[in-house]
Amino acid sequence: MVTLDKLQELAVAATTERGEGLSESDLALISLGVCASVTSLDRAAIEVAVGRAFEAGATPAQVQEILSLVSGLGVHTLMAASAPVVACARAAGFEFDETLSDEQVQLWEKYVGDDPFWVGFERELPGFLKSMLLLSTDQFKAFFNYCAVPWKSGQVRAKIKELTAMACDATPAHRFLPGFRLHLANAVALGAGRRALDEVMAIASRAPVHNGTE
Repeated sequence: MVTLDKLQELAVAATTERGEGLSESDLALISLGVCASVTSLDRAAIEVAVGRAFEAGATPAQVQEILSLVSGLGVHTLMAASAPVVACARAAGFEFDETLSDEQVQLWEKYVGDDPFWVGFERELPGFLKSMLLLSTDQFKAFFNYCAVPWKSGQVRAKIKELTAMACDATPAHRFLPGFRLHLANAVALGAGRRALDEVMAIASRAPVHNGTE
């Protein structure tokens, strides 16, 4: 079982640097991400977080970028299920040739290649990317194109986006450890210290419970 305490331990062990705390704008944007994530979808909390972000100097473009980022939590379905689908299909007698076609090789080189981010991603979720490619080239392309959107506009600093994704992965209703470890490592590499990580974990622990959406 992935507990919040385990995630907290990973965050504590990630760096010995105390570092600076996050600004009011950063905290509000991260809180918004948690409230707007698919595991919460708390309308009242979203409005509070957006208002707080605007008061702290955030722009509508930055708010939109955070929403775009956290909407990507839906792809965790693919991350958790693609490799098991291929394995179970083989066990059921379906044929999956692991040799990539010319088209699949070209797509792999275009979207994955030797990019350090995807190398780390593969380490956290071994076999996911290839399984998704074997199952659907359309889904493979759509995955990369959609996930790239909040990273193209550059309205919010990369460190804050990594911390937002980390917070969403740490919420009690999600606790997605592969993503948490990846975003934690990226955030620390981008300069996040212990104080910022503590603030993010506190936000994650207070995530609204998903009670349904009218």
